[in-house]
Amino acid sequence: MLNPHRRYNPLTREWVLVSPHRTQRPWQGQVEDAGTVASPEYDPDCYLCPGNTRSGGVYNPPYASTFVFTNDFAALKPDTPHNRSQRDGLLIAESEPGICRVVCFSPRHDLTIANMELAGLRTVVDTWTEQYADLGARDSINYVQIFENRGAMMGASNPHPHCQIWASYSLPNEVAKEQASLSAWREAYGSCLLCDYEKLERTSRERVVEENDSFLTVVPFWAVWPFETMIVSKRHMTAIDALSTAECDGLADILKRTTARYDRLFNVSFPYTMGFHQRPTDGQPHDEWHLHLHFYPPLLRSATVRKFMVGYEMLGTPQRDITPEAAAERLRAL
Repeated sequence: MLNPHRRYNPLTREWVLVSPHRTQRPWQGQVEDAGTVASPEYDPDCYLCPGNTRSGGVYNPPYASTFVFTNDFAALKPDTPHNRSQRDGLLIAESEPGICRVVCFSPRHDLTIANMELAGLRTVVDTWTEQYADLGARDSINYVQIFENRGAMMGASNPHPHCQIWASYSLPNEVAKEQASLSAWREAYGSCLLCDYEKLERTSRERVVEENDSFLTVVPFWAVWPFETMIVSKRHMTAIDALSTAECDGLADILKRTTARYDRLFNVSFPYTMGFHQRPTDGQPHDEWHLHLHFYPPLLRSATVRKFMVGYEMLGTPQRDITPEAAAERLRAL
């Protein structure tokens, strides 16, 4: 479709407005500084590098692989007491206990997922799996959110390769939306929403960007961000703890290949927010869930022009100019 149209997101049950003709509009808005300074392998001023000091005088060990520690400025705290208050059904508040951890991918300060060795990335996958199992086994934790903010444009406070894990008592908003949609689809059709979607995309190939034996990278039909992608497991599994040895290798491979395409798109270290969506850890089987990852990158036309969520998007409906099919074609061509 080349005319303005809406596309439906079955995971969140929301709409996105697509306006392909707007790609021709002139840009005189804010231009980002895309200058990237080469990072050293070790930065003595980096609080994530091995042997350096973090907040409160804590020293990092001389780690040689991944390194996990409790966030020094955690948004959630495990000792938060449970309480709830409400007034007239309008002013409602609940306490939210949880645990926040940081995972350093490598001791090297200058790496990203795109330029790490596969063996190192496989260790990261193993660490994610261990953290999901450890945190999810706790009675006070019902969801484990693994996510990475890459680049200052996305709010990353440190360029050292790392991600965060926020393990919470309650389901995050976006996860709760997907939970409702996945459950409703299974009840209505007797199948998995993302299994059905993955098969559809593999058949049409219009929006497929990368593929290996275990995973598929696709620009979703309903994508909001200009070059948004979703990585979906080919086999139905509810969470990262169900990955086989070969599938762990496949996840490392598809992550490296997908992020490398991003870097080549505008010849920069591409900024993005990436996160896993998977089975809640409330003790229920949640067979309706299907392991997937979302990539939300902000760059629009070049390394200096980005997408902002403003105006109609904040007050009405999310909107995009580049069609998902055009975005996928550009990524495939690299």
